[in-house]
Amino acid sequence: MQSPSDFPVPPPGCPAHGSGVPLYGPEFAADPDGFYEYLRTFGPAAPVELSPGVHASLVTDYAAALHVLQNPDTFVRDARRWRALNAGEVPLDSAIVPMMLYRPNSLYSDGAAHMRHRQVVTETFARIDTHRLSRHVDRVADYLISQFNGRGRVDLVADYAQLVPLLVFNELFGCPAELGDQLVFSISCLMDGVEADKAIALLTETLMELIALKRAQPGEDVTSWLMQHPGRLTDEELISEIMTLIGGGAEPTQNLIGNALRLLLSDEKYAGDQYGGSLLVEDAINDVLWNNPPIANWAGHYPVRDVELSGTRLNAGDPVLISFAAANSDPSLSTNRQTLSKRAHLAWGAGPHACPAKDPALLISILTIEKLLNKLPDIELSVPVESLTWRPGPLHRALTSLPARFTPVRGESSAAARFSADVRSAPANPVGEQQQQARKGTFWSGFLSWWKG
Repeated sequence: MQSPSDFPVPPPGCPAHGSGVPLYGPEFAADPDGFYEYLRTFGPAAPVELSPGVHASLVTDYAAALHVLQNPDTFVRDARRWRALNAGEVPLDSAIVPMMLYRPNSLYSDGAAHMRHRQVVTETFARIDTHRLSRHVDRVADYLISQFNGRGRVDLVADYAQLVPLLVFNELFGCPAELGDQLVFSISCLMDGVEADKAIALLTETLMELIALKRAQPGEDVTSWLMQHPGRLTDEELISEIMTLIGGGAEPTQNLIGNALRLLLSDEKYAGDQYGGSLLVEDAINDVLWNNPPIANWAGHYPVRDVELSGTRLNAGDPVLISFAAANSDPSLSTNRQTLSKRAHLAWGAGPHACPAKDPALLISILTIEKLLNKLPDIELSVPVESLTWRPGPLHRALTSLPARFTPVRGESSAAARFSADVRSAPANPVGEQQQQARKGTFWSGFLSWWKG
């Protein structure tokens, strides 16, 4: 990316033209570090455009980011304070607006309401049996690998990293096959930007059915535990909380898996006799969390009054987002930052809204990667690492694809072979007519059939 001095006049989209620096195009996806370097010239927070007509300030300074995250009395999460939205100045058909709107859950609440929601979520997640979770990750990874191990080639994003978290979360939340298919399908559509309104409607309907089922037949699962908690969430709160936990848990985890696999398959420092060992996998994950965090920019806050952040003025009610990626690469930090601490990065957030599902996400990621490398020890990228591309969007750091090749494994199970044939003949997606989405939407019932068979 060009530096500000390279332009004879302010670049298109620059704040000097009256809008923020656009973060939604392919240019940003191709070179986010160049954009962050440019944004730092505006101070600790810079004006950006998240999608056409949706403006915010992006905090790129590490110390300033911590200040915002750790001061909930001044910087609140409730988007009902969003001044421009309330004034009718935000395009409601924007793809990013549904991700920023207020919902009655732990992510978008403050004060006593946040404490209540947060207690329900943290105490529910504390009930997850890590041994049971590990076994299920192992089964899901085995199943997905069985779908492609006879081919000798795979897209590790679409065929593996995207699907493991969704299938594992389906199990954690106690989804039966038919609801699990709808859940995987609608969340995949939402993540891929396929008719978001219809995807949200389907997801809401699916979660209403799941809640009704668990009310009649509670089980040892997250949905039942959320419903049984003394915090007594309403149905609306339950739907909102589950939607955020599954969607907000699956997207970062799949990006973490994909980005770490890219490092392990391309960076020489991860090759050698210990290739694929747990230590190297954890090192690669830590590398990603510092340098390519799966959620790059997020955590929308709204100042309750006009404030100054290290000399930068922020207006009451205007969105302030944290750039976890830019804060982690803040030049003021030590060059040895990631060797000194595995916890000082901001990839999981900080303060009262720090990610409550960090430990399950890390466990899923480590086990998923280890299973693949142990099952297919000669796997390698099938394209130059320089040719890999990243999904456009201001929030995530996610690969478009990760093509790999390996020695085919013969003897695919008959159940897996039958399922592969069923998937290839699956009907088109009714939401957007996308064949790939229809394929994703049958994986849960296919996995259950494979496991029981």
